[in-house]
Amino acid sequence: MPRFALSVPQLSMISNLAMNFVYDRWGRLLQTFEQEWLSPANLQQYAHTIHDHGAPLPNCWGFIDGTVRRVCRPGQHQRVLYNGHKKVHAIKFQSVVAPNGMCANLYGPVEGKRHDSTMLARSRLLESLQQHSRAPDGSILCIYGDPAYPLRLQLQAPFRGAQVNEQQKNWNKAMSAVRCSVEWVFGDILNYFKFLDFHKNLKIQLSAVGKMYIVCVLLQNSRSCFYGSTTSNYFECPPPLIQEYFS
Repeated sequence: MPRFALSVPQLSMISNLAMNFVYDRWGRLLQTFEQEWLSPANLQQYAHTIHDHGAPLPNCWGFIDGTVRRVCRPGQHQRVLYNGHKKVHAIKFQSVVAPNGMCANLYGPVEGKRHDSTMLARSRLLESLQQHSRAPDGSILCIYGDPAYPLRLQLQAPFRGAQVNEQQKNWNKAMSAVRCSVEWVFGDILNYFKFLDFHKNLKIQLSAVGKMYIVCVLLQNSRSCFYGSTTSNYFECPPPLIQEYFS
């Protein structure tokens, strides 16, 4: 208020207007794989990068995971938003992350009680991967997730069950070491947009909590284009130029 000489309602209206503009104009970038930086040639290069950093899978170009974003305890519909695993009221998002630190796909928000497999089915991500997750020669590329996800040609998951042998355990460990990069992206989003972590101010039905997170993911992708990220530095995989991303 002292800096801009505006009241709280005016500042809120301005920030909401800017948020809506960014979401309406560029929100599609988190919903489609039809982008230059996600071309078959680039996806194959991402797969080579991940494989070179210790992943046993030679055709894995990215990682999928769900993130729980805690919100203020609602007055109504508490059971719908309550996440039994984290034991908090929350909304959830499903993210696909590339080794250059960019969020390639984002689905949400959904109710905090929903399982990751439910988000996968609702997002129709597998259908998009069947169409776009291919190398230039037509061979299948995949993404990798945790044990909550089913096993498909375009979606791989760890070995599970009581009969996992030592070789399979080592395979799981090697894939887990590179899959942790998806958590680094989640951490970067909260680090640079700290208000997303103040759950007492994130009130469902009083503010656009889900839209806030989506716009912050877009802005974090933009920041990665300019400065890189923890993930891109680890994999030594540069993100696209800002002009390429928003073209």
